[in-house]
Amino acid sequence: MAATPALTLYGRAYCHLCEDMKVALEPLRRDFSFTLHEVDVDADAALEARFGELVPVLMPGTPADLQAGAAPLCHYFLDEAAARVWLAAHGAARTVG
Repeated sequence: MAATPALTLYGRAYCHLCEDMKVALEPLRRDFSFTLHEVDVDADAALEARFGELVPVLMPGTPADLQAGAAPLCHYFLDEAAARVWLAAHGAARTVG
Protein backbone atom coordinates (compact mmCIF):
# COMPACT_ATOMS: atom_id res chain seq x y z
CA MET A 1 0.00 0.00 0.00
CA ALA A 2 1.30 3.47 -0.91
CA ALA A 3 2.07 5.97 1.81
CA THR A 4 -0.36 8.82 2.36
CA PRO A 5 0.90 11.96 0.61
CA ALA A 6 2.02 14.76 2.90
CA LEU A 7 2.15 18.54 2.79
CA THR A 8 4.09 20.75 5.19
CA LEU A 9 2.95 24.19 6.22
CA TYR A 10 5.83 26.36 7.41
CA GLY A 11 4.65 29.31 9.45
CA ARG A 12 4.63 31.14 12.75
CA ALA A 13 2.39 30.91 15.78
CA TYR A 14 1.42 34.59 15.60
CA CYS A 15 0.86 34.72 11.82
CA HIS A 16 -2.75 35.28 10.73
CA LEU A 17 -1.91 34.36 7.11
CA CYS A 18 -0.55 31.03 8.37
CA GLU A 19 -3.81 30.29 10.16
CA ASP A 20 -5.76 31.39 7.08
CA MET A 21 -3.82 28.96 4.88
CA LYS A 22 -4.38 26.12 7.33
CA VAL A 23 -8.12 26.81 7.29
CA ALA A 24 -8.11 27.08 3.47
CA LEU A 25 -6.56 23.60 3.24
CA GLU A 26 -9.40 21.94 5.17
CA PRO A 27 -11.90 21.81 2.24
CA LEU A 28 -9.33 19.83 0.24
CA ARG A 29 -9.78 16.98 2.71
CA ARG A 30 -13.19 16.23 1.13
CA ASP A 31 -11.46 15.29 -2.13
CA PHE A 32 -8.02 14.15 -0.99
CA SER A 33 -6.42 12.06 1.72
CA PHE A 34 -3.21 13.67 2.96
CA THR A 35 -1.24 14.38 6.10
CA LEU A 36 -0.59 18.01 7.00
CA HIS A 37 2.54 18.77 9.00
CA GLU A 38 2.86 22.17 10.64
CA VAL A 39 6.29 23.60 11.40
CA ASP A 40 7.02 26.82 13.29
CA VAL A 41 9.98 28.37 11.47
CA ASP A 42 10.92 30.37 14.57
CA ALA A 43 11.81 27.09 16.33
CA ASP A 44 14.70 26.44 13.92
CA ALA A 45 17.28 29.07 12.96
CA ALA A 46 17.92 27.45 9.56
CA LEU A 47 14.22 27.47 8.68
CA GLU A 48 13.83 31.05 9.90
CA ALA A 49 16.77 32.07 7.71
CA ARG A 50 15.40 30.18 4.71
CA PHE A 51 11.80 31.34 4.85
CA GLY A 52 12.13 34.68 6.69
CA GLU A 53 9.01 36.76 6.06
CA LEU A 54 7.83 34.49 3.21
CA VAL A 55 5.53 32.51 5.52
CA PRO A 56 3.22 30.81 5.28
CA VAL A 57 4.87 28.44 2.84
CA LEU A 58 3.22 25.21 1.70
CA MET A 59 5.76 22.60 0.65
CA PRO A 60 5.17 19.14 -0.78
CA GLY A 61 6.24 16.25 1.44
CA THR A 62 7.16 15.97 5.09
CA PRO A 63 9.58 18.18 7.03
CA ALA A 64 12.17 15.41 6.58
CA ASP A 65 11.77 15.74 2.79
CA LEU A 66 12.73 19.43 2.74
CA GLN A 67 15.64 20.09 0.42
CA ALA A 68 17.49 23.34 -0.15
CA GLY A 69 16.27 23.67 -3.73
CA ALA A 70 12.74 22.35 -3.22
CA ALA A 71 10.02 24.51 -4.74
CA PRO A 72 7.02 25.52 -2.64
CA LEU A 73 3.50 24.90 -3.87
CA CYS A 74 2.60 28.41 -2.70
CA HIS A 75 3.26 31.06 -0.09
CA TYR A 76 1.24 33.80 1.65
CA PHE A 77 -2.07 32.43 0.26
CA LEU A 78 -3.19 28.95 -0.73
CA ASP A 79 -2.92 28.24 -4.44
CA GLU A 80 -5.73 25.68 -4.40
CA ALA A 81 -5.20 24.68 -8.03
CA ALA A 82 -1.51 23.92 -7.45
CA ALA A 83 -2.30 21.95 -4.28
CA ARG A 84 -5.00 19.95 -6.08
CA VAL A 85 -2.67 19.14 -8.99
CA TRP A 86 0.09 17.99 -6.62
CA LEU A 87 -2.27 15.91 -4.47
CA ALA A 88 -3.86 14.25 -7.51
CA ALA A 89 -0.43 13.48 -9.00
CA HIS A 90 0.65 11.84 -5.75
CA GLY A 91 -2.31 9.52 -5.34
CA ALA A 92 -4.20 11.44 -2.69
CA ALA A 93 -7.58 11.49 -4.48
CA ARG A 94 -10.36 9.90 -2.47
CA THR A 95 -12.36 7.19 -4.17
CA VAL A 96 -16.11 7.62 -4.31
CA GLY A 97 -18.12 4.67 -3.27
